[in-house]
Amino acid sequence: MIVNSKSINKETKKNLYIVSTPIGNMSDISLRAIETLKKSDYILCEDTRVSKNLLNKYQIKSHLISNHKFNEKKNLIKIIKLIKEGYIISLISDAGTPSISDPGTILVNECIKNNIEIIPLPGPSATISAVSISGFSEKFFFYGFFPEKQKLLEEDLEVLSKIDCSIVFFTSPRKVNKIIPYIKKNFSGRKILICREMTKFYEEYIRSEVDKLELFNNNLKGELTIVISENINQKKELQILNESDKRLISKMINKLSIKEITDLINQNKKISKKIIYEYCLKIKNEK
Repeated sequence: MIVNSKSINKETKKNLYIVSTPIGNMSDISLRAIETLKKSDYILCEDTRVSKNLLNKYQIKSHLISNHKFNEKKNLIKIIKLIKEGYIISLISDAGTPSISDPGTILVNECIKNNIEIIPLPGPSATISAVSISGFSEKFFFYGFFPEKQKLLEEDLEVLSKIDCSIVFFTSPRKVNKIIPYIKKNFSGRKILICREMTKFYEEYIRSEVDKLELFNNNLKGELTIVISENINQKKELQILNESDKRLISKMINKLSIKEITDLINQNKKISKKIIYEYCLKIKNEK
């Protein structure tokens, strides 16, 4: 397939650019991100002091506008006006992809209302990086930061425990020990990966079974990305027909079609239709 290069290398124009920046190692930035940031008239960033470290490294001289969760609503009118006047605006966060557990969603929605095109520049993501090395299911649910209120935390984790895929959380080192008891209560039987200081000098990857997880006795540093595996035990159970199911199939095999039996067993039990169907065929052929 031939791709029209003009559609990829658009001339930088009045849009909002969502630019991903390194999650730790400053070398993890794309050439396109550097080029776009250099061409930007204004760069919106969470903490100008943090962003300046990256921007200075790549000699990016664009004007900075502080844009964090406490002032992003207040900034909306000013930023939309700048874009409409033809200025090039980029949005970055302290690390990773903006608007994913970081400021940005409010501005994106305002741009949509004003028919302003939003261009994403893909790049580093703590979520994808963690899932890629977890060894768990590639199907995952991203939750983000744990809620502060205990009641909401308990309610959400109870719901999430019923989802059979990998689940990704963010938390800070000072809160992780408070969270561990809730993880053990709701995700027993699963595996866990805790990623600390990803891509940085002291990066660490802690692998464990949830039931064997212990509290940390040292002062951790750096934001943590936690990946909990799919429900491994449940998957094993779904591959097995118990003896009562087999006896029931034997009684019904001459009275109902294989499809009817499969649907009936599958409706009452969380067993793979393929397993039920293949067993029905086996019984049918034996008779």
